[in-house]
Order: sequence, then C-alpha cells, then structure tokens
Amino acid sequence: MRLAKSAHLAHPWRVHEITRDFAVQDVWSFRTPGAGPDDFPAMLTAIRSHGRIDQQSRPVRALFSLRWKLGALLGWDKPSAGVGGRVASLRDRVPGDLRGASPAPDDGGPVLTAVYQTPVESVRELANKTVHTVMHLGWVRGADGDHELRMAVLVKPNGRLGRLYMAAIAPFRHLVVYPALTRQWERAWRNREGISR
Repeated sequence: MRLAKSAHLAHPWRVHEITRDFAVQDVWSFRTPGAGPDDFPAMLTAIRSHGRIDQQSRPVRALFSLRWKLGALLGWDKPSAGVGGRVASLRDRVPGDLRGASPAPDDGGPVLTAVYQTPVESVRELANKTVHTVMHLGWVRGADGDHELRMAVLVKPNGRLGRLYMAAIAPFRHLVVYPALTRQWERAWRNREGISR
C-alpha cells in the first residue's frame, strides 16, 4: 500500500543521517501477518528467496528489460556512472557506530549494492547517469499490532536528465512495478516456511 512521504520522514530511521541531500520519492508498506519485532531478518530472507526481479510478473520483467536496453544504448549504466564512479558510496557516510553493524549481504546481482543493515533497517543503493537512488527497508509496528515492512525510495537526480527520467518512470513505478512488488513480497512472507535462514 502506498503511504505518504511523512510515514518515512517522521520515523527516526538511521538512514536520515546519510541521506539529507536525497528526496523521498515513494513510500510503501507490505502486510506481514503475524510478524513480530524480531522477524525482519526472516522477511529479508523471504525477499531474497522469492522476491527477486527475475521472479516478478511478466510486465515488470519486460519494463526492467526495456530499461536495461535503453541504459545500454544511451550509456546510462556504465561503471563510470555508478557508485564509486560518478558518485561516492553512501558507505562512506555511515556513522562509526553503524560501521560495525552486520553488513547487508549483497545478492550478487548488478542492481543494488548493500550499504548497511541493522535489526530493523536495510539500506541499498544504485547510481547511474540519471540518478543516485537509495532503497530503505524498515521494520515497524503496524496499526494492527503486527510488525510490517516499509520501503522508502530516496533519490538524488543527476541534473535535468535525472529529473526528466524520474518524471517519465513515475507512472510505471506507481501503476505496475510497486503494486506487483507488493503482491510478490507479501506472498514471499506468507510462503516463508521452509526457507533456510
């Protein structure tokens, strides 16, 4: 379910300390019935096992495929435009007490790079010629008493190109990608039994 940006901004997440120059683009919540305060690692495991891009619906996979093809054609995704190239990693901004936190495992994929992970937060980043993006996953107590997953996407556009890019993909994010992701991640939570942790 889509939430107001204030749902992310009002919560005392540690990610605020390293993303002051980023704008919150989207905030979504995911139902995780029966989840308790210590179940965040189980949710992350479920997402890694059953929530990857290659397991998304056909329309979502088609949109990502089109995006990667455009990126290759226009040179958006060259290593020189990414984290460690055009922009420094947010890992360089992580406060000292978080540097010792358990690092978020990298999935081995090319999309998002781990920044840090705590018992209630996971932060990953991506940069290319258009934007520097942060995906923040957080674990909060919901209105029904169960804990739930919250996802916030924060963005720093790269000039006019980045602003145009974000405006162009907004309908696809809101009408196709995030609703499909919500269904998939909620299903991953429901089907988490048997996943090795």
